[in-house]
Amino acid sequence: MRQNVPDQHRQFAKDMRTASTRAENMLWQALRGKKLESMKFKRQVPVDNYILDFVCFSEKLIIEVDGAQHSGNDKDKRRDAHFEALGFRILRFWNNEVERNLDGVCQHILTARDERI
Repeated sequence: MRQNVPDQHRQFAKDMRTASTRAENMLWQALRGKKLESMKFKRQVPVDNYILDFVCFSEKLIIEVDGAQHSGNDKDKRRDAHFEALGFRILRFWNNEVERNLDGVCQHILTARDERI
């Protein structure tokens, strides 16, 4: 899914990688380097004028780790609908959920992947 990404979006994604939340860092440590059953995830990826927290293109799986500011957010709903129309599955986890139950989050990701097969 190669795209011509505006420099501004590319820089914003880079800035977000360096300013990740504790929960995002914890999840990234579990996902990076194909650690989760050989799935290749990328983080803070600009796609279609959005920046995805984590994405596995081969599985068409997007993972978002959210704080309270995302509760009931209409922009998130539009974004999810956009990517679902492209065949992606979106999983959303709260920061505290990742921090308290990383193993459970990883199991949920694997279950979502297996449900697609």
